[in-house]
Amino acid sequence: MKRYIKNTIWGSMLILSITSCSEDLLDLTPKNDITADQVYSSEQGYKEAFLKVYGSLSMTSGGGEGASDLAGIDAGQSDFFRLYWNIQQLTSDETLCGWNDPGVPDMVYGMPDADNTMVKGLYTRTLYTITVVNEFLRESTPEKLSARGISNTAEIEDYRAEARFVRAYQYWVLLDLFGNPPFITEDNLIGKVSPEQIKRPDLFKYIETELLAIEPLIKGPKQNEYGRADQGAVWTLLARLYLNAQVYTGQPKYTEAIAYANKVINGGYALASNYANLFLEDNHVTSKDEIIFCINYDGVKTRNYGGTTFLINSLINGEMNPATYGVPTGGWGGNRSTRALPLSFTDYSGATDKRAMFFGDKIENDELGEFKDGLRVTKFKNMSSTGVAGPSQGGTFSSLDFPLFRLADVYLMYSEAVLRGGTGGSTAQALNYFNQIRRRAYGNTSGNASAITLDDILKERARELYFEGYRRTDLIRFGRFTGSNYIWPWKGGVKDGRSIEDFRSLLPLPSSDVIANTNLTQNEGY
Repeated sequence: MKRYIKNTIWGSMLILSITSCSEDLLDLTPKNDITADQVYSSEQGYKEAFLKVYGSLSMTSGGGEGASDLAGIDAGQSDFFRLYWNIQQLTSDETLCGWNDPGVPDMVYGMPDADNTMVKGLYTRTLYTITVVNEFLRESTPEKLSARGISNTAEIEDYRAEARFVRAYQYWVLLDLFGNPPFITEDNLIGKVSPEQIKRPDLFKYIETELLAIEPLIKGPKQNEYGRADQGAVWTLLARLYLNAQVYTGQPKYTEAIAYANKVINGGYALASNYANLFLEDNHVTSKDEIIFCINYDGVKTRNYGGTTFLINSLINGEMNPATYGVPTGGWGGNRSTRALPLSFTDYSGATDKRAMFFGDKIENDELGEFKDGLRVTKFKNMSSTGVAGPSQGGTFSSLDFPLFRLADVYLMYSEAVLRGGTGGSTAQALNYFNQIRRRAYGNTSGNASAITLDDILKERARELYFEGYRRTDLIRFGRFTGSNYIWPWKGGVKDGRSIEDFRSLLPLPSSDVIANTNLTQNEGY
């Protein structure tokens, strides 16, 4: 089941091609010599077009590792996960990067501007995926299917529900990071007017409504093929949406967060027995009961310089023996931890908490450009749990699938929502879920807590979910991202850290889009 999407996406990526970064991005139709009637002339054509939706998350284009669907950004940096991870992690208290690539230092400082390469890249990548979904939905209506003589409409209806989920997830990324993006769906006329801007509370309502509509249409939890969304993914995204509702709309929805966390928890998922296995190449076997939704990667057939190829290689160099991490010719250096992350563990050497997986002996971050100033994170490997390297073209690319949603996060969301006053749960159950995670981390009950606070939850999220792309959102929800009440190395651009302005809890809209689309108003402060 692991290769379902990986082995079929590659050919389908050439079906649609969009290479624009303008105000009309959401209005674009595919630009090539293949017409829609040719693409969608058969059930296989619909399947390939549907796979393009997932392919837009895991690949940069249909042209291999040197090509990109997006203009204006280096292909190696245009992968969704690489862009999303950089923004979520580099701006946080967990991660530093020593590269001087355009946009990187300002991201580390938590102070990217409206011309930042990664800001523009993620904004464009998410809108590109939304465009692909909109096109698929336009071409797969009952009327279009009937006109083209497509008989297997039930399977295509499944495709439509999943495509809508992917679009909702991408709009959630825009909601979370940008707040007030341009907005369009399959119902809007193509190429007639520039997209309108949607305000954050309205986008929240759209995502909520869309996910609730998808819920009864998509396959049940753990009933879909590996790497494809199901009800568990829908419930997890709803729980995450509701947990952050206070930030997004000013109105708390912790009771709703508990309700949907409970649906996930009762959906047949279970914590993997070994934390480390979650981040090894055969996690689809060892950890499939914990992983709710993931991005699939293949180091031979769908290779690019983003995804887990980027994640693994950026965390190691030759000093660390790249072969141990399944990338024998790789190891780029660059990313490592701030001192705040290892200090959050009882013993950062890993002797007590088994989740603490670091390399190095200098915990301080004196020089931003010095890879050895800070501990290297070693939990991600293109290696199986039995010590066999995963498929890797040329010894650099990774086949490790990355879990975007997993059960441990849902346990912690439940616990946090209870502590924040949501109903439908209990403090006893919140403590139980918290301690289940701790028992796996320690291998026994020595790490169990007798009571927990919100501060305990934030610290445990760091220990459990570090370097997985959660941290910026977590810090904002806990009121720790801006201001001076929580400082970490290089926050604000100085070694010991400093306060940053409150408006930076939202990223700017790219200046090029604001200039080109007069419907857009830039976020406050930029």
